[in-house]
Amino acid sequence: MNSHTQFFTISGAVGPLQCALGLPDEAQFATPRGIALIAHPHPLYGGTMDNKVTQTLARAFMSLGYVSARMNFRGVGNSAGVYDEGRGETDDMELLLAEVQQRYPGLPLALAGFSFGTFVQAQLQQRLQQQGTPAERLVLVGTAAGKWAIPEVPADTIVIHGEVDDTIPLADVFNWARPQDLPVIVIPGCDHFFNRKLQHIKTYVTSLWHR
Repeated sequence: MNSHTQFFTISGAVGPLQCALGLPDEAQFATPRGIALIAHPHPLYGGTMDNKVTQTLARAFMSLGYVSARMNFRGVGNSAGVYDEGRGETDDMELLLAEVQQRYPGLPLALAGFSFGTFVQAQLQQRLQQQGTPAERLVLVGTAAGKWAIPEVPADTIVIHGEVDDTIPLADVFNWARPQDLPVIVIPGCDHFFNRKLQHIKTYVTSLWHR
């Protein structure tokens, strides 16, 4: 991703999992301000931790002073195992969280995901809430409403969606968000993969994060 990216492997329930950790600019941030876990899109449809939306989210958090951790889900890249419909992927993301928190203890946590990754992160947040250690905030891009039973999320969650997304229709996102009274940021003319619209993701995350 850049010269500040470290690649490593953790041991999951089904074998090794390929991970990457992006570090904020030391000249700007003497110490990290938080941890951000970023989840990639669907493993069976080309989703990897190097997906351009996933990397954009990681860069946005690095610009905020966060260490940004990504992983290849089961069966992707050098990660062992096979797709597990979000169950094993959520377990693995929790293992990545434990690894990064061991390296950087005591820091605030952010969860971010794109498409299928939003399902994983919403489930992980629900699990962390039950444990009494929720993330400080979530960012969900291309939220996979209607595809998976995404749990309710906190009221300050940043939800970003494309107006002309034909993979996850905007109407499905509104149907999921409406009962929660959850605002949705809609990018005009934007498709599911944010082609030529990636800059909006970073702009909204960095401008809204600490408000």
